[in-house]
Amino acid sequence: MPEIEKIIRSKRKTIALVVQRDGSLIVRAPLRTPEKTIRELVEQKSGWITRSREKMRSTQPIQHQFAEGETFPLMGKPHPLKIVKSQRASLSFEGGALLLAEKARPRAREAFTRWYRQMAQLLLPGRVEALAKKHGFKPAKIRITSARTRWGSCSSTGTISLTWRLVMAPPEVIDYIVVHELVHLDVKNHSKTFWNAVAALMPDYKKHVDWLKKHGQTLDV
Repeated sequence: MPEIEKIIRSKRKTIALVVQRDGSLIVRAPLRTPEKTIRELVEQKSGWITRSREKMRSTQPIQHQFAEGETFPLMGKPHPLKIVKSQRASLSFEGGALLLAEKARPRAREAFTRWYRQMAQLLLPGRVEALAKKHGFKPAKIRITSARTRWGSCSSTGTISLTWRLVMAPPEVIDYIVVHELVHLDVKNHSKTFWNAVAALMPDYKKHVDWLKKHGQTLDV
């Protein structure tokens, strides 16, 4: 039977099983529920609990060590990291590899963040402009942000914002987020009308939504 991390009793009427991000199981139960009843339910739901724990593990943010040979994605393609002894820049990109100066390793995360932001500034606005022109949209402005809880947004004034982390994703996933935000220029909510408009421009958009659900947590340094 799956291990229970904690049982929380309250004035609720039903039992709820909650799998936390670290895989621990929290049970919320009515005040007078016998522990035997709780454990029987947990045993019945053991398959669901196992699947939920596996899903949580697969979506945990990747922990980079910034070691020789470790790979980092750009536009969906992995690029190996090489540690170099003498280099003026903290981080550079040559011949399909990322070169990190040995002296910069203690500050590697900051170096990678700056580099990815630069790549996002270089690559993402052009994609927005190309798709906007193709589909007849006219965004007022394009911004690259450090947002952690959303891939993109569209303001009431027509500004399209994209997080720099998006530049790590495959091109087709980037295009989905761009199309999503462009459609928001016309439809400000997530109604059926909105999703129908997205589907009209990108019929296979759901597979990109699924990709982000499965791999989105890995798009970070």
